[in-house]
Amino acid sequence: MRADIGLLALRVVGGFFMLFLHGWPKLQGYAEKASSFPDPIGVGSQASFWLVVFAEVLCALFVLLGIATRWAAIPLAVTMAVAGFIVHAADPLQGKELAMVYLCLYVALFFLGGGSFGLDNFIKRARN
Repeated sequence: MRADIGLLALRVVGGFFMLFLHGWPKLQGYAEKASSFPDPIGVGSQASFWLVVFAEVLCALFVLLGIATRWAAIPLAVTMAVAGFIVHAADPLQGKELAMVYLCLYVALFFLGGGSFGLDNFIKRARN
């Protein structure tokens, strides 16, 4: 039970802050940001932008709610790894810190799952 409360806290913090402090502002500023967004993996600025928005909005919402948490954590972890190790590679450690903290959080959720307080478990219990 305590582990499930800990996973709930990880999901809520990791999903909420990513969604509302990173993903949603990017989505709202689409017109200004999409064409000048960094292209660290060579797929083009717009494609990079939409991959990040997919992770930071949709996947963050799924993590927050506990829907397919392990699957939703993968794009988020990849996005944070790219941010920390490629986009901010030349930055001092303080410039990479947030991406690395998020990366660790999403890797933990990938391995541990969303816990029993995730929406997936409520749906599963309702069906049985």
